Amino acid sequence: MAQDVASRTAVFAGGCFWCMESEFQGQPGVMDVVSGFTGGHVDDPTYEQVSAGGTGHREAVEVIYDPAKVSYDKLLEIFWGNIDPMDATGQFCDKGEQYKAAIFVGDENERRAAEASAAALQKKLGQQVVTDILPKAKFWPAGAEHQDYFEKHAFQYQLYRAGCGRDARLRQLKTKMK
Repeated sequence: MAQDVASRTAVFAGGCFWCMESEFQGQPGVMDVVSGFTGGHVDDPTYEQVSAGGTGHREAVEVIYDPAKVSYDKLLEIFWGNIDPMDATGQFCDKGEQYKAAIFVGDENERRAAEASAAALQKKLGQQVVTDILPKAKFWPAGAEHQDYFEKHAFQYQLYRAGCGRDARLRQLKTKMK
């Protein structure tokens, strides 16, 4: 999707990009969500390269949004509600550097917002938040077969989510945050 003048982008890594894409897509003010890779040292990596590890990339989503309709803080809230911020080894059943959670910030305002939200979450949970806050890097969209996977392959997607333990762990974390 072409980004118009009024839109902005935010980039989040939260383990499986299909699971992150589904949580942002359809949110008021979110114009598009693209699954892909960022943070690595290989140009135009493939899904197979990234999932095998060693490229330095993380599976991530690029969220294109209208800041007049949804704030960056709201996007951070959605992000934090869909990851395990205390897992330094990956997310849920997906382990390795390529699945570690991160917020990729584009400027100082985003960095301050990300750091403040991480600190508030850490205080609420009473545990160390280990999610990385990193500078935005080149974002490489994944192949068409990975875009909107949660809609195109709903049954397989739900099996993956359940089998990976993502939803069960997110319910545990939500209970802790009350």
